[in-house]
Amino acid sequence: MGSDINATQEAWDDKKLPKARPKLQIDFVSDVACPWCAVGLNALERAVSNLKDEAEVELHFQPFELNPQMGVEGQDSALHLKHKYGMSDEQLAAARENLRRRGQEVGFQFGQRPRIWNTFDAHRMIHWAGLHGRQHAMKRALLQAYQADDRNPGERTVLMDCARQCGLDEQQAAEVIDSQAYAAEVRQAQAVWRSAGIQSVPSVIVNQRHLIQGGQPVEVFEQALRQLAQQAKP
Repeated sequence: MGSDINATQEAWDDKKLPKARPKLQIDFVSDVACPWCAVGLNALERAVSNLKDEAEVELHFQPFELNPQMGVEGQDSALHLKHKYGMSDEQLAAARENLRRRGQEVGFQFGQRPRIWNTFDAHRMIHWAGLHGRQHAMKRALLQAYQADDRNPGERTVLMDCARQCGLDEQQAAEVIDSQAYAAEVRQAQAVWRSAGIQSVPSVIVNQRHLIQGGQPVEVFEQALRQLAQQAKP
């Protein structure tokens, strides 16, 4: 009788104990200049939210410059894209319409984005914001500034506005912007991911082993993360 009571008590206690969720570390390698990174991030966020009871997710943003040689004056985006990818006017229009539609599906409204800008300083700010626990907020603020509001993500005023939106110290933000702070860290991180074989963005790396490439739909991210969470169960 005593053993039956003990077994029943243990089973009851086990039900009351919170189940440990598997941990997923996600490195989101991306560039503010990449519109598919905005689509991918919004889709990934929705997938993570859908899995909040199944996995504990730690999200990190990693730098990648699509156009590291871009001058501070920027370049007309249509001319840039047609030259870089060999697109016709019709192909560019179709690609932009597809992007607009995919953005709407995940709640992101694209602007006109008339110019391509240098994003190195934006990556420095994202790195700095991460040191203060505001990396995700800064990434979203800069994507909104460029991809939705048609602002230059390398311009001092824009960077300061984003810092304020994220609740970061304005004096420290100005010091980072006006210096070359964290330049070495950004370059080193970019070199690490390129040496790991990352050639395009967004690239989503889970637990430093599993790659999900591109701005995938919510259901694709959700299915992949659920499978990986099952494999990572403690």
